[in-house]
Amino acid sequence: MLTRLTRLGLRFSQSHRTNCDLRVSMTTAAKSATRPGLSHLQADPSSPHTPLRTFSSAFSSPSISYRAEEEVLVFELGARHLSAGISGESNPRCRLSFSPDDGRRVGDYRWCMPEYQDRPRKRKRKYNWGEDHELWRMDLRGVDLGLVEDKIEREVRKAFADYLLLDSKNKRMVLVLPSLMPHRLLSSVLSSIFSNFQTPTITLLSSPIINTAAAGCRAGLIVDIGWAETTMTAVYELCEVFCARTTRAMRFVTLHTADLLKKYVEPSTADKNVQVSALNDEERGPGQSLPDSRYFDFAEEVSSRIAWCSIEPRLAATSNQETNAAQTLEQGQSDSGKPPGLQQAREQINISIPSPLPPRKTLKIPFDKLSEPVEDGLFATSKDLRDLDDHEQPLHQLLYKTLLLLPLDVRSQCMARIIITGGGSNIPGLKTRLLNELKSTVNDRGWDPVYGKVAIEARKQREKILKSRLRGDTNPVSGSAATHHHHHLEPRQIRDPIAEKLDAAKMKTAKVTAAAGEIRGVETLGAWAGGSLVANLKVKGVVEVDRDAFLTNGLAGAKKESEVTHATQRTTGLAARSGLGEKTGWTLGAWA
Repeated sequence: MLTRLTRLGLRFSQSHRTNCDLRVSMTTAAKSATRPGLSHLQADPSSPHTPLRTFSSAFSSPSISYRAEEEVLVFELGARHLSAGISGESNPRCRLSFSPDDGRRVGDYRWCMPEYQDRPRKRKRKYNWGEDHELWRMDLRGVDLGLVEDKIEREVRKAFADYLLLDSKNKRMVLVLPSLMPHRLLSSVLSSIFSNFQTPTITLLSSPIINTAAAGCRAGLIVDIGWAETTMTAVYELCEVFCARTTRAMRFVTLHTADLLKKYVEPSTADKNVQVSALNDEERGPGQSLPDSRYFDFAEEVSSRIAWCSIEPRLAATSNQETNAAQTLEQGQSDSGKPPGLQQAREQINISIPSPLPPRKTLKIPFDKLSEPVEDGLFATSKDLRDLDDHEQPLHQLLYKTLLLLPLDVRSQCMARIIITGGGSNIPGLKTRLLNELKSTVNDRGWDPVYGKVAIEARKQREKILKSRLRGDTNPVSGSAATHHHHHLEPRQIRDPIAEKLDAAKMKTAKVTAAAGEIRGVETLGAWAGGSLVANLKVKGVVEVDRDAFLTNGLAGAKKESEVTHATQRTTGLAARSGLGEKTGWTLGAWA
């Protein structure tokens, strides 16, 4: 009996254990069906598979190795615009402008009111017209440098937050600036950036030199058509050797465009047939006062979108009657091969422009009239050269005088590499017109600094003597000068066949060089693109401003060029490579 009970207990325990094992296996299968394990992610050596990525940490990105290089920020600062981006890129990520509407307080919605745009505004003088849209002026009298620093801080902070999306801490900055800047203005720019941002160093680059490098040249003549002035800088071996300026720039073009628009918006105040001219405040009549600031945005949009420049040099008012006659003859000969109705077609074509000013209507302006603001503002076609001061010379005359003042070897390199840049260079036909005017001036006057009736007679006499010598005339000069003229026969040159063969072989293996002594224009990528290229190549700048050194001493901490010797440069190089020694001082370079 006891044995039978024992056997029954053993059978019950075995069946209970079997049922438990079956229940556990079913539970495990159900769990594996609802939440699969990681066994399927293991690589199967028998089939092709993608290897698993390895991460250095839980918060790192797989592409972190591609951003291991230091990012250099490139800023271009002008009188009206700020361009910002990262080195190595072809275009800036943003281009911010300075306007009076950007400085409004929080909650100021007056600009939304219907009568806000029509309110009367204070009229400006010619050289102060549009000053509310400028960041600075070269004449610092009346310029609030504290306000300039606040504007720079706001726009740089906006560029970081909205476009660059980077932290300014430990980011090296490259700043492209004009080479002619007052020290007070340069100090305000650097102080605004160093005080509000954590950039350790700022490298200053000169705009003309960077434009030359962006064009792929080492020498050239940079014509920068800016807002307040046009600068012409001669660069030779990446060094500035000469600079000239004129006030004829985009401010004059915008002002002339506003005059043109005002004659069509308010036809009762002025005659539409009167040609747009650069009148001074004293020369303007009661109905020819300067347009107020309401016309600024309208005139700027029209001048940047629709304005154009004729590529044909027109007859300008000059002080020489013979030059006028020659130009009239050349113009008649050049127009003889053109279609006779070209000028009439230009006058008959009307451009419809909607006016935002009251009374809001559509203006119909002849297409030919839209070229007058550019030609009068930049080339002074409606003015006599005797009435112009030295600071308001036309662009083609200043370009010719700049080349005339350069040494012969520098002139031969610069005249073959004329680089026209700036905001005004985008006007259609302006570059071709400027080069054509320069060629016409060189053909008329040559490279003789003396001009006038006596110079023309002397040039004709020299040409007469040269032609007579080519004809073989033994007595080309008549009168009393003939007795002092002696014709010497030059010895006949003996041909050397060996020297001719050597010269021919040398010409075959000679490298093709750029044309020198020929008037030629060269395109450039721009100042910002040049700064991005130079910063991406890790080129060390001449002017590298350290944050701690500047905040301690300001511009006074910059060393003079005479204090930087070759021994100091050698010591600095050894200290930089070995990591020993102190940092040496910095210089102002072109801004000294």
